[in-house]
Amino acid sequence: MSEPHRLSVERIQLAANVIDPVFLNSPQFRAEPLERQLDCRIVVKVETLNPIRSFKGRGAEFLLATMNGHHHLVCATAGNFGQGMAFAARKRGIPLTIFASVSANPLKVERMRALGAEVRLVGEDFKAAHSAAKEFAATTGAELIEDGRVPAITEGAGTIGLELLRWPEAFDAILVPLGDGALLGGVARWVKAHRPATKLIGICASGAPAMERSWRARRAQESGPTKTIADGIDVQSPYPEAVADLLGLTDDILLVEDHTLVSAMQQAHKEFGVALEPSGAAGLAALAVYRERFKGQLVATILTGGNVTPEQMRRWLST
Repeated sequence: MSEPHRLSVERIQLAANVIDPVFLNSPQFRAEPLERQLDCRIVVKVETLNPIRSFKGRGAEFLLATMNGHHHLVCATAGNFGQGMAFAARKRGIPLTIFASVSANPLKVERMRALGAEVRLVGEDFKAAHSAAKEFAATTGAELIEDGRVPAITEGAGTIGLELLRWPEAFDAILVPLGDGALLGGVARWVKAHRPATKLIGICASGAPAMERSWRARRAQESGPTKTIADGIDVQSPYPEAVADLLGLTDDILLVEDHTLVSAMQQAHKEFGVALEPSGAAGLAALAVYRERFKGQLVATILTGGNVTPEQMRRWLST
């Protein structure tokens, strides 16, 4: 890259020594039953085996561990980032107010509250919750934390890339579920600095293509109403900083339909006993949809979250 990148490889390395170990060194292994079905070698990295069942604890931990002073913090969330923030804030005795939509996953809401955060449900979607969080920050003086906009959160997520590259062979491609951009931005920053030939590919839901369109346009573009079951990658208004983080590091962004997410969730549950939420299965879905593209390659993907309600388990995984 001709210009310095706002994300620091050195800070990703630092994050690996600062983040609570409960979120680090998640399992990564060959998913051999799926390899026979998809005609490629697949390494999955399972980010669901921690106290919040998602990768979001990494970025929240690194942010709060490196902040100066104790503030009243506020954020908006679909649920997983809020859990990460609640875990990290409770650990440090920092007050936290979280805004989510009235339609937010009830399991995620319950777990945020159990971790000690004040949770307020406002509006029909994330955009409304985010607006309420911004207003709360403006009127109370609380510090607004925006996932995808804050470098430390993205750098914390980048530790996943550091761990993936411990694999003894170089990956041909790494497929990363793409929501606000923090995960792909952090992983791509580390991987491209150390293995530039590895392709970094983001996966968006077809019903929420704002990040894909923004990346192709090379600037943030707001979409209309979204329609997807994958709340973890349901983005309507990308942050310009998050889009910029991907430029020059991301090789492609692919779209997958909701029904392929469900099929991938069922495959993961059947073949290696992992219960994923829809966004967590986006990489596996892309391997099935774009099978010919990855034929014969060594591909890694990150299983990013597993917060599914009992009702969702019955609907999607009881087959």
